[in-house]
Amino acid sequence: MLTIRLSRVGKKKQPSYRLIVSEKARDPWGKATEILGSYDPRTKKAALNAERIAYWRSQGAQLSDSVWNLLLKEKIVEGTTRNVVAKLKSNPPKKEEPKVEAAPAEAKVEEKKEEAPAA
Repeated sequence: MLTIRLSRVGKKKQPSYRLIVSEKARDPWGKATEILGSYDPRTKKAALNAERIAYWRSQGAQLSDSVWNLLLKEKIVEGTTRNVVAKLKSNPPKKEEPKVEAAPAEAKVEEKKEEAPAA
């Protein structure tokens, strides 16, 4: 399935994005089917090819949520905004091991020491 989505380009701390068409399962930094424009979030400037976006949508390409909201701002598509939630990298939950009571074991060791005769 084809998807129209953003691919980040630019240096560290200076993001800019390309609007690309590619397979949904393909890496967004890999080879794209077509580049449809660019977006600079720092200056809020978008250079988009509306004709090609309409063409790819007619071919069945889906829009990512971020691209949908961007095209709404540029008045290329109509509708309501979509909720975009950034995926957080989470560590798998650690399983807690059952706590073994060490106090009774220490008490047994101390009792044995007391029973030994002092020579």
